[in-house]
Formats: sequence, C-alpha cells, structure tokens
Amino acid sequence: MNKWICNWGMPCVLWCAATGTWAQTLTTVRLNTFPNATNLALYLGIANGVFEKRGITVDLRFTQNSEAQRDGLAKGEFDIAYSAVDNAVAMVETANADVIIVSGGDTSMNEFMTRPEIQSVADMRGKTLVVDRPDTAYALQAKKILKNAGLIEGKDYAIKPVGFTPSRIEAMEKYTDNSAAGMLNPPFSFAAKDKGLKSFGRAIDLIGPYQGGGLFVMRAWGAANGPLLERFIAAYIEATRMALDPANRAQSISLLAARLKQDPKVAARTYDEALTQRGFGLVPDIKFDLEGFKSVLALRAEFQGQWGGKAPAPDRYIDLGYYSRALKLVDGK
Repeated sequence: MNKWICNWGMPCVLWCAATGTWAQTLTTVRLNTFPNATNLALYLGIANGVFEKRGITVDLRFTQNSEAQRDGLAKGEFDIAYSAVDNAVAMVETANADVIIVSGGDTSMNEFMTRPEIQSVADMRGKTLVVDRPDTAYALQAKKILKNAGLIEGKDYAIKPVGFTPSRIEAMEKYTDNSAAGMLNPPFSFAAKDKGLKSFGRAIDLIGPYQGGGLFVMRAWGAANGPLLERFIAAYIEATRMALDPANRAQSISLLAARLKQDPKVAARTYDEALTQRGFGLVPDIKFDLEGFKSVLALRAEFQGQWGGKAPAPDRYIDLGYYSRALKLVDGK
C-alpha cells in the first residue's frame, strides 16, 4: 500500500488487498526531542493512536544535547524539534538558520539545584555550574539566578557543559571539577532530591515567566508541508488534553516510568507535582506564551550580548499561523 497525501492535505483512505479493508495511509514525521517528562503528551499520543488518527506516524528520536539537535534540524535529519525554544533563536542568530517556532508546550519546569552542602545560592562562589550548553536556554536561566545573588560567570563561578539532565546529575553527584549546581527538570529533579541534592526553587518563581519547550521547524519545511504540520500540531494539542485529564493519570505514570526508566513513585510525583501544576507544568493546548518568550530574548540580550544588549521584537522567530489552523482542526471550527 503506497503512502501519499491527497491534494487537500488530508490522509487518503485506500483499499488494502492484504486485509480486505479500507485503511488510512500514514505519513511519517521525524521528531527530535530530549528524553524527559515534558514529552508526556507525546508518549500518550503515540500509545493511544492520536497521531495516527491524524494520518501521522511519529518517528521519535532522542538527543542528549542541544547542539546535536540544532545541527540535525538544520541538516534535515529530522522534521520537527521539541525543546527549549531558545535553541531556535540560537539557530537563527548564531547559525543563520531560517527556523520558526510554531507552538509552545511547557515552562521548562526547571529547578535550580545544588549539592547538599550549599546553604545559599551565594555559596556557589568558587564552584562550577554544570549545563547542557553554556549559551542557551536553561544555562541562561541559571546565570540570571546566580547574578541575582551577586555572582558573575568567570569571576565568581565556572561553567562546564556536560549535556542533558542525567549527565548534570551525575557530575553533581561525583562533584567533578567542583560541579555543585545545575538546572534540573522532572522526573530527574525528583530523583535528584531523593539522592540528597537540594532545590533552591523553581526557575519561574526565581526569575519570572519563561517560554520553555515548544515545537520548531525549518521555515522551508513548514511552507512545503503546511497541512501535515498543522495535523501534527492538532494531534499534539489533543494529546496534551489527554495528559492533563486526571482520568489518564494511571497510564501517564506508567508511561513516564517505562519511557524514562524511573521508579513509579518518582513518575507519580512528576505527574502530580510538576506536569499537571497550572502555571508550571504542561501548558494547556501547548499555547505559546509571548510574554515568556520576551523573557527568553531578554536573557539572551543580557548574557550573550546580542542585539546590543536590547532584546528585539519576537516576530521574526515565530509563526503561529500553523498553530491557529491546527486549533481550529481540533475544535472543529
């Protein structure tokens, strides 16, 4: 049975001789993301056929660092990325890649966490902050938190890039090169607390609103695959509604534990205390937070010195037209 899309952008229904039934053809969408709890909606959507109902098979690929994700998207190794949208900004500004952000998703759910002997953020003086990459997203959140405590990178503390959250926890546990703090998100943040690491609070409480995770694509790919992208976003919206529905709590916890190889108790805490917490966890309908995104740009201007230290207008980085049309697909309008 051939895979193809009808001219009006919807999946076709074809006769399958092997089964003697009418079957919907599916288009594969290659999605790259980090292996963490922010992808609960994705896990649920795949498990319950939400994407298939929209004519899509998701080829899910995990990355261990944002550099690999950025490079892969630019090279066409996958179609859509889901991670901190600051990575999309970095692609535009540092690699001249024509990338657009097409949705929101989460607030990042990060906490500023340290080794147990650190009694205050100011105690990070002379220590090392471990990050994914030093120039994007959650590293910039950490720099702001430390700056608010009177500490300046390079003068008062060092930075060491080690990759994704599990690697940061490992470095902190082993105290490699004085690795005393890092930004951690669930479920790993809960597991880290069980291991004795200390939280100084949620990033959004320490430095304010922040547009964390979202979907972004190469502009050319979006233009060439508009109806497909809209159906994908529509399915993601539907899956997010499932994730935030208490009726799906048991399956959500089971999927988090299995996908992320976590104790079910940690998965339960992740669901109850992070993912479903309004204003902190998954954002209903993966709505994009414009004010939170302005904070993303402001942090880049402050710590990367871009745009002469003054954040630009957000328009060049986002195209929410795909999202608006996807939401109409979901709500039948």
